[in-house]
Parts: sequence; structure tokens; C-alpha cells
Amino acid sequence: MTSAEIDHYSTAREMRDAVRSKQISARELLELHLGRIDATNGTINAIVSLDPERAREAAARADEQLARGEEVGPLHGLPFAFKDTHAVGGWRSTSGSVLRADHIPERDELVVERVRKAGAVTVGKTNVPEWAAGSHTFNPIFGTTVNPYDPTRSAGGSSGGSAAALASGMVPLADGSDMGGSLRNPASFCNVVGLRPSFARVPQWPTGNAWETTSVQGPMARNVDDLALLLSVQAGPDGRSPVGQETPGSAFEQVQRIGLAGLKVAVSVDLDGAFEVDHQVRDVVEAQARALADAGAQVIQRAPSLTEAEDTFRTLRAWHFQASYGAMLAEHPDSFKASLADNIRLGADLTGADVARAYHQRTELSLRMREFFDEIDVLVMPVSQVPPFSADQEYPAEINGQAQQTYLDWMRSAYFITVTGCPALSIPAGFTREGWPVGIQLVTAPNTERRLLEIGRAVEEMTGASARRPSLA
Repeated sequence: MTSAEIDHYSTAREMRDAVRSKQISARELLELHLGRIDATNGTINAIVSLDPERAREAAARADEQLARGEEVGPLHGLPFAFKDTHAVGGWRSTSGSVLRADHIPERDELVVERVRKAGAVTVGKTNVPEWAAGSHTFNPIFGTTVNPYDPTRSAGGSSGGSAAALASGMVPLADGSDMGGSLRNPASFCNVVGLRPSFARVPQWPTGNAWETTSVQGPMARNVDDLALLLSVQAGPDGRSPVGQETPGSAFEQVQRIGLAGLKVAVSVDLDGAFEVDHQVRDVVEAQARALADAGAQVIQRAPSLTEAEDTFRTLRAWHFQASYGAMLAEHPDSFKASLADNIRLGADLTGADVARAYHQRTELSLRMREFFDEIDVLVMPVSQVPPFSADQEYPAEINGQAQQTYLDWMRSAYFITVTGCPALSIPAGFTREGWPVGIQLVTAPNTERRLLEIGRAVEEMTGASARRPSLA
């Protein structure tokens, strides 16, 4: 592949290989993406704290390394924008909060350190909701990130800037984090791929609570192969983290090609009525279930029982938010959006018995899912209960006429899976009649990311939805 054949929708692997073989320089690749950012970011508002000159200096150093014949990393020369909740040393990192509007960390956190060490060229940050709370990306510093497929709609969140930047061709890879769906929901809304890994698959350092198990970090990309490339950099043990899985990141770099014939697939649109699902989302999930059966998979309608997931997730989320932000809210009560402030205050009323109950329930949920996957290879269900909603709303007010009372109600299809501890992959699956993307969620047993990526690649090829690009200039 020559430099003339590389464009902003080439795969990350194609770009990486072209730089390594000197068919295109890191500087040329950067300028290609800076041009795309200049053409689209004014509409989409995905990338914030953009610094082209610092990026050009980094790209020049990358080219000099190659010229000297030095060994380079697996992401060498690829432009990269980090989620604005992730600390990048010397780079403005706001978390979408006015309380951190001018915050500049002194050092990289681990997930950033690994990506930069792998050779990525930092161009900026990606937009987030305030403190990454909620699955619609807006904040008082940078405003709202909108959907590349329809700028009147939400890009999801909290990794909404990451997903929108990928879908728009501004970057070839992106990172994110996920508590209640923050890697999966924006991937679904923006027709890209997002993985919520198992706990500690991607270790975190430094962090206020390394033992907190609901929030994880992970990769996003435009296809499964590229996502696996980024996961191979992010994953693997680190001595500074008190938790972490021993499997090296390199184990995920190559995704084996498998067929769908004989695969044991459980499909559930709503986990036996556990939540409401928009009719168009239901249609996409059911259409993919039929396609899986046509491809030879053994498809059955079956759902695990996750009745305790609602109380478990909401209790642990409120507890975590109170521990992280309670003191700040008390000191700056007018510096938090109302929905987040309410969620933090809920945590103040929790008792030790409440938290203990939530962790006991989480253990039961995990055991139940392990038993479920003794007979099933993969669970297929919606990522989001709704297609992309209006960017003017904080969250969808209703689903099929059923009112949604809080900014969490419509995210149950994602956060019910969070508290099981299972890895979950959002794959582009189809579109509504308006042309809005809809993803499906693939879930496998805990600590089975390699198998999940193999299945995800096969499903991605079956749906073909990821090939559809937004109509941007």
C-alpha cells in the first residue's frame, strides 16, 4: 500500500505498516488526520485540547527513529487522542469539569503511558461528559459532541468523543473507560467497535481505588482487528497495579478467523422483560439472530437471570461516586450537573450493609453467568435500549412510551452486564430507518477476551454494517 492509497478510513494496521515500511511518513499521516480534524471537528466536536504543533514534533521524532533504524512499537506513528478523563502528562486533562478546567497532570497514567510507549503520536484529548457521568457527551467547558451519522443526535458517552472521532476518521484508534456502558454505548451509537474487558485485564495506575471493580478501561476501533491491536498494548500485568491478569497483552494482537457454524448462541432482546427496548433496536437484534442461524449457528432464545443487577449496580455506582466526588460536591455544590449531584448524594445514605449486600449479589451474578456459559458460547443482546437520541436531551425521556425517570434507566442493557464481570463487545449491526447506527452486544464468560474477539470478528464480517461511513465533508 502506497501513501496515495492511505486515507483517514484506512485501518490502523494498514497505517502502521505503511509507516514502518516508509511508504508514508508519520508526519504525512499526521497531516492527513489534522486535515480531517480541521474539516469535521467543528461540526462533531469530538477532539478537544488539540495541539497540532506538539503533535508535529512527536511525528518528526517518530520518523527520525525509523531513519536511525531503531526498534519501534506496535502503534508507531499512529495519531491518537486520549479520553479527557485519562491523565496525559503535560497535557490539559479536564474530565469535563469546571473544577479541572486548567488541570495539567505531571505524569501519564498507565493506559496512556503504554500507548505512548508503543509509538502513538498524541494530538489531543477526546470529549467526555462531566466526570464521565452519563452516556451523553456534553460538559460546560467544551460543549456537546454530536453523532457523525446525524449531528442532531447524541454520540453516546462517556467515551463519546472517542467514538465520534473514530467514526469521523479523525483518529484510527481510541481509548475509553466503562462503568455502565461508556465504551459500549458510544460504539453502538457511532457504528464503531468498543470492548469492555474483564476486571483488571487493563490494569490501572495511579488510581484512587484500584480494587473498585465496576469501572474498567479498554479499546475502541473501527473494526475488531484494530481493536485487538490496541488491546494488545493496553493489556498485561504491571508491577505498580495491585491487581492485574498475568496474560501478556501480546496474546490479543492477532485474532484467529473462525466460522459461525456450530456456535452456541443465546439471544435475548430484553433479558426476559427486564427492561424496555425501542422497537427499531429490537428489529436489528432479531435480524442478526436470524442471520446467525442462517450462518449455521445454533441460536436459542435464552436469558440469564440478572434480577439483582439493578440494585447491585446502582448501589456500587452511588458508593463509588460519593467516595470520589462527595467532598468536592460539598465544597462546590454549584459546580456539578444536577443528575450527577443527585447520584453522589445517594451514596451518602448508604450503609456498610448496603455495600456488602451489593458485593454479595455481584458474586452471585458472576457465578450464575459462569454456569450460563457452561452451555453457551456467546450471549447476543442490545448494547443500548435506544438508537441515538436527540443531542438536545440529557437522556431519552421515554422508550416506546415508557417514561425513563433518571439518566441511568435507559442503560440497563449495558450496566446489567457490567456487574456480572463478563467481557462485552459492541459490534456494528444495522441502522434505523432514519440511518442511525445500532450495535449488538456480544457477551462471553469472564476472562475470555480472546474467544470474544474471535466471535466478534466473525459476526462483524456477517453484519457488514461497519463498512457504512457517515456522510461528512
